[in-house]
Parts: sequence; structure tokens; C-alpha cells
Amino acid sequence: MKLADNKATLSFSSGSPSVELPVYHGSTGSDVIDIRKLYAQTGMFTYDPGFLSTAACQSSITYIDGDKGELLYRGYPIEQVATQCDFLETCYLILNGELPNEQQKEDFVSLVTNHTMVNEQMQFFLRGFRRDAHPMAVMTGLVGALSAFYHDSIDINNARHREISAIRLIAKMPTLVAMAYKYSIGQLYMYPKNSLSYTGNFMHMMFATPCEEYVPNDVLVRAMDRIFILHADHEQNASTSTVRLCGSSGTNPFAAIAAGVACLWGPAHGGANEACLNMLEEIQAMGGVAKIGEFVTKVKDKNSGVKLMGFGHRVYKNYDPRATLMQETCREVLGYLGVKNDPLLELAMALEKVALEDEYFVSRKLYPNVDFYSGIVQRAIGIPVSLFTAIFALARTVGWIAQLNEMIADPEYKIGRPRQLFTGAIRREVKPMAMR
Repeated sequence: MKLADNKATLSFSSGSPSVELPVYHGSTGSDVIDIRKLYAQTGMFTYDPGFLSTAACQSSITYIDGDKGELLYRGYPIEQVATQCDFLETCYLILNGELPNEQQKEDFVSLVTNHTMVNEQMQFFLRGFRRDAHPMAVMTGLVGALSAFYHDSIDINNARHREISAIRLIAKMPTLVAMAYKYSIGQLYMYPKNSLSYTGNFMHMMFATPCEEYVPNDVLVRAMDRIFILHADHEQNASTSTVRLCGSSGTNPFAAIAAGVACLWGPAHGGANEACLNMLEEIQAMGGVAKIGEFVTKVKDKNSGVKLMGFGHRVYKNYDPRATLMQETCREVLGYLGVKNDPLLELAMALEKVALEDEYFVSRKLYPNVDFYSGIVQRAIGIPVSLFTAIFALARTVGWIAQLNEMIADPEYKIGRPRQLFTGAIRREVKPMAMR
């Protein structure tokens, strides 16, 4: 962060003295106005619902240019990372700032691989849930419970503890997601296999049974690995900000990540791909492609309550770069599986065509986002819709950890304390019961 030569001047029509505010440059992107001393100088706060114009931190992890449709992990374009790296390389990059060399990758993969097992008591913890519980309800509990099993790494202010927790979380999240799935369908849990890759091991724990040998398919493993990469981090979104805010109190890393899991559950955030597939299935039940026009008409009617899921993004005002990559993966997976006439894919493509040509959507820049295609891919692989958000949490864990570690290491960090514009009752006195 570099102090700019110019300053911002805030003046008041009431005649109060104007205030000069410092301006800072980042390495790229928008400048920021430093308002940290605004209250002390003016007695006023800023008002910014949703923090859409407020930078709550400085970060060097992920950069998004929404107008250009650009996403960078530590400076590397997502298009290059997703096509030239695997997920654990991406994890190393996000955590450490640089891509690993051959030896560094080998050591990192070995470290993660040797921490994939979870305490055996976790299975008893799972039994406390109903089998039809939503996987995200289960995951929120399981991730938070990790702090009860690993007392040796819960000091968020200890760099070594944070490092150990990071490896444990990255390694154990696939195991926990697979356990939650197996529990929901009444199958035995499959233990991790150290001979498999990170993503291949996840597929094994998800779909293998003790009855017969399971060999993860390379095409499907590559597709799932890309889903992990595309969801690894995404700047200061709702769940990342939640992890930072939770962690700012000094709570342990497992609790902070559990808070991120809970936030991710919402349909406007991590649950978007689940909501998107549910939308496509609803249109299909209405009559499929023939009913798209009717559906789109309802979307345009603000009073209908019908929403178009999987299109548009709070940040991207152009095509989501992850959507292009996910579309390629979608076609590759469906082609490999021989799903040439998948009704939902046909419906998705038709809906995409309408949205990209219709003035209503074009003028609002409602382009397809990554959720539009990732749900179709996961469904084709055999993952139930209810598990989509849990898999998102698995992938995003490394981003949350990196953001949390960055915040703790920042000498300027303080416990989060947003302000408010109070609109409630002013001071008044409590009357005796007989006078109320």
C-alpha cells in the first residue's frame, strides 16, 4: 500500500471545516480513501450497506477486475492456473504466494496426504445428526468440532499453530465431506488412500465401497480438480469476510473456518450452484426448452418472485472467467460419459442463448457465472445436489485459511467492529406496569 500524492477533501454544506483524507494506491485496481480518522475529525461515520464501496483490509492473495472479467491468484490468471496446475499446487500458491518447484510440491503433497485421516470419534459425532440432515448443517458441526480434537493447534496468534491447522483443514475437508455423504446414504465410511491424488482420494472416499475395487476415472478426477481450483479463493466475498471478522476476535482457526462454512450455505453465495440446478429442474418439470420463454417472462416481472439463478455476479460486470473454463469441463465430462442429449444441458444452453441475446439481460450484464455450469458437471459425476455447497466449502477452505493468516500477520489488524446508522427509539423511561 503506497500513499498517493493527492488527498481527498471532504467538505460540508453546513459550514463545518473541510477534512483532508489520505489516498492510497494498491499494486493495481482502485485507489482507496483512508477514513480511519473520520469519526475523530468529524464525529460522523460512513454509511455503506453491504460494504460495496469499503475496503476492510489490504490483501495480496486474489485480485478481481469485474469490468474486464479478470481473476488472478497471486498475480496468475485463473485461465492459466486452472489449465496448468492441479489443486494442491494452487493451494501452495494461495498459502505461500508462489508456485512450488518440484521438491516443494512433493513435500507439500506428502504433508497433506499424511493428514487426511480424521479422529475415529468423528463417526460417533456424525451419528448425532439425522441421516436426512443437509450436508452443510453437518459440515458446520464437523469443522467446528475439529477444535475439540486438535488442542495443539488452536492458538490463532501462534504462526506454527496456524500452519498446522492449515494443513489439517485442507487435508481433512475431503474426508469430512465424504463422511457426511456416506452417512446420508447409509454406507460405510471409506478411509483415505495415500496412494491416490488429493482429488482422486476424494472420489474414492465418495464412491468406493468395501464390496469391490474402485479406480477413480482420470477425466472425472480432472473435472473435480478444476472445480476445486476455480473455487479456491475469490477475494473479499461474504464468507471470506466472515472468516476474517470471526478470526479478528482471536478465536481458533477451526471455529473461524466453521463460520465461513455457515455463511457459504446461503443460496446467494455458495448455495448458488445448488439453487441453479434446482431452477433448471423446475423448468424441465414445467416442459423444458419449450417453456423457457414463459420462464424468462416471469423473471422479468418483479412481482412474480421468480429469479434467474446462475447468471450475473456482484463483482463481475463482464463474463465470469471461471464460467468459460467450467463450460469446457462440462462439455468434456458429458462427452466422455456419452451424455450427448442431456436434457438439463440442452436446457442450460438454450437459457444461456436467450440470456445473452435478450436486451433485458444484456443491458443488466447478466452473464452466466461459474455456478451455471458447475452444478451440471457435479450432477453428471454422480454428486447429489445437496452436496454441492459442501464441495464448494472444501475447495474454498484454502482461501479462507490464507485470508485468515494474512489478517493475523497484518500489524494494522483490529477486531472487527462495524458501525450503524441508528433509527430506533431515542432515550425514554420505563413506566410502571399499571401505566403501560
